[in-house]
Amino acid sequence: MRGYYIPKIQLQADITETRAVTGENPMRMQSIGTSPEVSGFKDVMAGLVKEVDATVKAPDKLLESAMLGNGADIHDVMIAMSKAELGVNIATQVTTKVIQAYEKIISIQV
Repeated sequence: MRGYYIPKIQLQADITETRAVTGENPMRMQSIGTSPEVSGFKDVMAGLVKEVDATVKAPDKLLESAMLGNGADIHDVMIAMSKAELGVNIATQVTTKVIQAYEKIISIQV
């Protein structure tokens, strides 16, 4: 992806001190604001889907170009197909990891 997501979180500043004596609000994170330069999770995943979609459609365009004799050859088509396969595999793995992380978070008992 062209725009990398870099979280701007300072955990030491965002986590308040433990109030063991009073028992109120122990180790609660303050709300983390979003800034315009930080993409949201939805935007990152949408960008991933668009990149994979473009990568999957590339071999078809190259194959059509090769059949019409417009400069592309079968090697370019095969390389584009390999890139598309790799992109789909990575997207599948990322999606699986996100779902696993979500399931772990949901299973945490508070």
